[in-house]
Amino acid sequence: MDKLKQKSTKQKSKSLLTDSRLSTKSIASGSFVGVLIALTPVFFYSYNYVPQVKVWDTFLFTYDSGFYEDAKTSVWMIFSKVTPLALLFIWFFTCRHWWYHAILVPIAMYIYQIIGTVNDDVQFFDNFDLIYIVPIMAIVIPSIYLIRAKMFNKIIDADKTMEELEQEFMIKPTTFWGKVKQYF
Repeated sequence: MDKLKQKSTKQKSKSLLTDSRLSTKSIASGSFVGVLIALTPVFFYSYNYVPQVKVWDTFLFTYDSGFYEDAKTSVWMIFSKVTPLALLFIWFFTCRHWWYHAILVPIAMYIYQIIGTVNDDVQFFDNFDLIYIVPIMAIVIPSIYLIRAKMFNKIIDADKTMEELEQEFMIKPTTFWGKVKQYF
């Protein structure tokens, strides 16, 4: 009997240690995400420190602004697309709702706009951007509708709350790479 008691005590202490590690890991990752979100205005307004010259020489690289005629405008255009895209990625990877796949549509839109901003020699690039986003929307919108339909079928058949259904449909990968692999 004493051995069983010792074994259960060891399992409880091991469980508490694991919970403590998970809690610490969660606090650390949450703090990192919070700091990233809080620093987005600093990142966005860093274009103010770029000089208004056509070719910007630094000790790391040389940047030719091309179409925009000065590096400050070019960097402003790029950062005005990259900053919301970064926030959308954070939202996508941390969202716990059943509809989070809908965030892929604005992510695709911003990626397309960044490509157009970087590839500035192409004229009239933004005129047909909806054509390139339609295939993504054709996959995301029906899948969200099907998930919604399944949820409402289960609501009609069972006495579960919306939160319980969201928990049932939620996919929870254990690692960051597991989360990334889940979408690709």
